[in-house]
Amino acid sequence: MLEATRTRRLQLTQALDARPDAAEADDAFAAGQEGYAALVRRQLGMLGEDPEREGLLRTPERVAKAMRFLTAGYEMTVEDVVGSALFEEEHENMVMVRDIELYSLCEHHMLPFFGKAHVAYIPNGRIVGLSKLPRVVEMFARRLQVQERLTEQVAKAIDDVLAPRGVGVVIEAFHMCMMMRGVEKQNSRTITSALRGVFRDDGKTRDEFLRLAYASAR
Repeated sequence: MLEATRTRRLQLTQALDARPDAAEADDAFAAGQEGYAALVRRQLGMLGEDPEREGLLRTPERVAKAMRFLTAGYEMTVEDVVGSALFEEEHENMVMVRDIELYSLCEHHMLPFFGKAHVAYIPNGRIVGLSKLPRVVEMFARRLQVQERLTEQVAKAIDDVLAPRGVGVVIEAFHMCMMMRGVEKQNSRTITSALRGVFRDDGKTRDEFLRLAYASAR
């Protein structure tokens, strides 16, 4: 027992030694931001702009900072987002959070798509804090995405964390890559869904979820 304790302490010490300290993390962050800003500066020149003119002087740094924020989901995990907000509860009916605003970047053109997510599950002895459902959506949205994968990732995360009787996710979004370029269709909305467990296998449950989700469509 004593030897096992010593071994565990040694492993923890080695892990802490291998982890970069705050100063190293700050240096790495600064280097990454500077590198991204330099790329943006080059892009401005390739577009025929003058990166040194007044209006563009700080644009590279602003873009680097914005992209860091818009892709912050890469630095998060579901475990981080949900934390300890899991509770034993014998609730057997649908729990739904509707009209969750989301903003993401299409990985094909790196242009925004935005809209709403509707997320529901039927508990199997455990519930999650309501605010965690929007946080899960945001975590996956803050990455380069396609809407189809985003929908599946949200459903899988909730399924993995809660092991519920079923999960349903519907996302409806407008894609700037279709609105301001390409086919230029201003009123086209893309709708995707992911159904698991009883939401997929039971017709009445599926119909109830989809009726509630699409009732918000405008």
